[in-house]
Amino acid sequence: MGYSFSQRHGYGRGREVTVREDAPQTLRAGLLAILRGMGFLYNDVRNLICPVLRKFPDPSNWSEEPNVRDEVVGLLQSCDWYKVYDIIEAIYAYFTQPEVRERFSDHINELFEEEGIGWQLVDGRILTRGSDEFERSVVQAVEGLDAAGYQTAKTELEEARRDLSRRPDPDITGAIQHCMASLECTLRTISNDPRATLGEIVGRRAAELGIPRPLDEVIQKAWGYASEMARHLREGRTPTREEAELLVGMSSSLTTYLIHKSNRPA
Repeated sequence: MGYSFSQRHGYGRGREVTVREDAPQTLRAGLLAILRGMGFLYNDVRNLICPVLRKFPDPSNWSEEPNVRDEVVGLLQSCDWYKVYDIIEAIYAYFTQPEVRERFSDHINELFEEEGIGWQLVDGRILTRGSDEFERSVVQAVEGLDAAGYQTAKTELEEARRDLSRRPDPDITGAIQHCMASLECTLRTISNDPRATLGEIVGRRAAELGIPRPLDEVIQKAWGYASEMARHLREGRTPTREEAELLVGMSSSLTTYLIHKSNRPA
């Protein structure tokens, strides 16, 4: 698949995220264009998407154009929004060559960026995509936790992101719980205090851990908010996706800071 003028010069990239719980027609048409550009016949596309949509191919359609083409277009145009992302994951899994998977991911992620879609294809999974700052903070924290050997904390942070990525409905409270659990686990490991809560560690040992004021109060208030809104739920008090993203991003940045601080010589 060749590169267009806009792709060669970077126009349309980095647009603000405006689409999450939807798959606009431009995405559906773009997906088909990507597959055609990669050499797929309409029959090939139909064989991939019908199992995802739990539909049998129409046996009366046997000619590539216009019959199978029109069937494929109709299936992509009419399916539920979240099924489009399921189809993308299924197509990635269909490829066996790493370079083909990478090329497909690149095309899909370019399409997401150009259309302002808040998703990204990462290692075959559709994950939530936030601002550049959000993405950098989460990726940096996951890499830092992995390098430090904090596998439990890493798993919790990755689960927080997966919760935001669930389709058709994100698990907002789950994302908040997991990101704060990751931060708590990190603090427990750094402080060598495996039984204390995050609030207790920060309250007693903030200065020792290199957490300056009033950052210690910010962490404690975030912990209190997470306990109130995600762990001890009340009727009518539901956190928003924006609040969950804020906490995931903040806990990621704090995790990176704490790991770097703990590795510095006294």
